[in-house]
Amino acid sequence: MAIKVHGSPLSPAAQRVLLALAEKDLEYEFILVDLRSGEQKKEPFISINPFGQVPGFEDGDLKLFESRAITKYISHAYADKGTPLIDQDPKKQAIIGVWLEVEAHRFDAVGQKLNFELLIKGFKGLTTDEAAVEQLQGELGKVLDVYEGRLGKSKYLAGEEYTLADLHHLPLINNLFKTKVKALFDERPHVGAWCAHLLARPAWQKVLEACKF
Repeated sequence: MAIKVHGSPLSPAAQRVLLALAEKDLEYEFILVDLRSGEQKKEPFISINPFGQVPGFEDGDLKLFESRAITKYISHAYADKGTPLIDQDPKKQAIIGVWLEVEAHRFDAVGQKLNFELLIKGFKGLTTDEAAVEQLQGELGKVLDVYEGRLGKSKYLAGEEYTLADLHHLPLINNLFKTKVKALFDERPHVGAWCAHLLARPAWQKVLEACKF
């Protein structure tokens, strides 16, 4: 099989890549990387990602790391397959690009910290810093206020069609919905409706099933 994804089923970054593949209805081989034993810091994985972080990706002789770069490659290389995740029109492409940047530098930046405090610390037996959580919730709320305004004008972030800009949010939204942070999404009706659409996508359900290791 030409496409291989190296990662952990619990990694939002790995799930982001699996979701892009599912939306494109592409077959792939998933190669489990044991993060607890530090397998991601050793060969052969380190030859794919020298920074020692999942996921790693192979498509034939092409090796990539960084989940967002991988999903962009999938979207372009397999543009004729499955769900269109990009747009060839320069203006629409630019709008998608704006919200891709917002996801990475605004939403994910604070959301990952909340994910660590409220979920990962529990797995590791560490104590949640409630003061940090309160501050982070305030920061995320400000981001979601912008989203609420945007989603009041269009069904999805980049317009009326689901794109890579929406896809990139899904794994972290799924995690945060398991915590008290879900209330921040629910109290914003347009954001809540958007999340419901994303979480109900058949491709995401396929990823959740695939990640039951």
